[in-house]
Order: sequence, then structure tokens, then C-alpha cells
Amino acid sequence: MGEDRLITSLTNDTVKAMRALHMRKQRDATGTFLAEGLKFIGEALDQGHAPRLLLVGQDARPHPLLDRARAETAKAGGEVVLVTHPILEKISRRENPQTVLGVFEQTYTPLDQVDASRSPCWIALEQVRDPGNLGTIIRTADSAGCGGVVLIGDCVDPFSVEAVRATMGSVFAVSITRTTPDAFLSWREQWGGSVIGTRLDATAGYRSCELKAPALILMGNEQAGLTDRLASACDVNVKIPMRGRADSLNLAVATGVMAYAVTDALIG
Repeated sequence: MGEDRLITSLTNDTVKAMRALHMRKQRDATGTFLAEGLKFIGEALDQGHAPRLLLVGQDARPHPLLDRARAETAKAGGEVVLVTHPILEKISRRENPQTVLGVFEQTYTPLDQVDASRSPCWIALEQVRDPGNLGTIIRTADSAGCGGVVLIGDCVDPFSVEAVRATMGSVFAVSITRTTPDAFLSWREQWGGSVIGTRLDATAGYRSCELKAPALILMGNEQAGLTDRLASACDVNVKIPMRGRADSLNLAVATGVMAYAVTDALIG
């Protein structure tokens, strides 16, 4: 294996291209996204995803996982580049950046290729707008054993830097699907299990309904909740009780409560 290419200039074209991945326009144009940290890259490798480009800081400590990342990047036809600490700061937009960064290809599962039989529980989100929420929901879906996340309508980019950070690597472990409300409603007609919506005005409790696997949990966006159109397509709409002064939960927290309630009921 030859020596890695060294970049020291902040104006280098590779550095500019990686910095541009903070913008959705560039991510969409290239079909790639930025991931930070050796642990994250290890998760990607475990799921069969090698980086297209691996940036290693000059101060990165030797580690077997870093050796593996270098080898698998090269094997997949990617490039390993050595960079200075200021470049890592510039790309990550952090004062204390991770010493290893990777550029990966985005992967979406088409709606008609979602295999509901792979998991007893799936999550669908309507017009979620906060990248931190979406990333946390993807991580929670992975933790709870859900098969994937379906994004309905105008949702935030799951491959934004903020969303990817929040997934902690789970972005590679669950399927991610994008679709329109019309396509989703048509596809939902073929769903063989329970479809559960969450609404503050629902009367059924979130643990009280009978469920049939595979279950599909529908969550609305942070401000308006689930729209009437999608709520009417659910077998049942449920609510999580608010027992204090707060009138609602954060979307990611509410989705986590639902995901574990449903998987507990179906798996035990």
C-alpha cells in the first residue's frame, strides 16, 4: 500500500468539496454525505459500507479499526487522505473535531422495495423538520429493532451533517425511504399489519390497542402533528398521556415511547 496523499491547504479542492457537503444542494448533486468519527465509520464498515473518501488527521492515534478503515476504503476503490488539524476543524465546523472523517454514498430504499416482513415494527414520519429529531429517531428505530423509517412529504434531509451525527451510526443499520403523501397512502393499502397514528386529540391510550405485526407507527411533525389526511388512514390513533404541565413531548422522545411500546407488545 502506497503512502497516503497529504493535504495541508485549506483551499484545496478536496477540502472545498467536503465542506460543501454541509449544504443539501451539494449532497443531492453528489449523492454523498459526511460522517465523523472512527466509531461511526466502524459502524458503516460493519454494515458493508466503505467510505468513498477517508480523511485521517495527522494526529490520529493508531488503532486497529483505523487500519481496517484504510484497508476497506482502498479495497472499495476509495481514497485515503492525510490532513492537518485545521482542515478537520474547517470541514467539521468544530473546534474539537473528530480525527477521522468519511464521505459515504447515500442509500435510500424505494417504497415498493420495503420488506415489511424483516421487522415487527416500522416508523413513518410526516414532514419532520428538525435534523436532530430525525437523527435521534433513526437511532431509536435501530435500538428498538424497527426495520426502517419512511419519510413522507417535505422532510429534513436524513443525510445532513446534524442528522447523521445524531444517528450515531444507525443511519447504516435501518432502511430509509422517501415518498409523497399520495404514494404513501396508496402503499399503505397493502400493509398487512396495524397502522397506528399518534394525535394529541386521540382518545385511545398508546398501550391499549390490539396490534398485529408488522406494525407501522405514524408520527406528525414538530409543530402541527399528524395531518387529518394521514390520521384517517390509520387503523387507530393513540395518545401518550401528559401528566404534568407540559402539553406535549419532543417528537423524538414521543417516537421512542411509541417504538418501545409497540415492539414490547409484539415481541415481549
